[in-house]
Amino acid sequence: MANIKSARKRARQAEKTRQHNMGQRSLMRTKIKNVVKACDAGDKDAAAAAYIDAVPVIDRMINKGIVTKNKAARHKSRLNKRVKALAV
Repeated sequence: MANIKSARKRARQAEKTRQHNMGQRSLMRTKIKNVVKACDAGDKDAAAAAYIDAVPVIDRMINKGIVTKNKAARHKSRLNKRVKALAV
């Protein structure tokens, strides 16, 4: 543990931020899993709805600095590919 008062405060703030970021990351992963589950079940309408629900959440995580732009784009691309494959 830090000895200097400002360092103790910074440690508290860092922990609070870490907890918040974990919750945000968990939300994003849950949305991604919802799309994957719907795709695995073969339900095209549910998968499309879950995808539409997941995209804004993934985009928000970019602005919050939870994930990088490329990682978010990769997730969206892969999910979209799975949803489109159900149409065939």
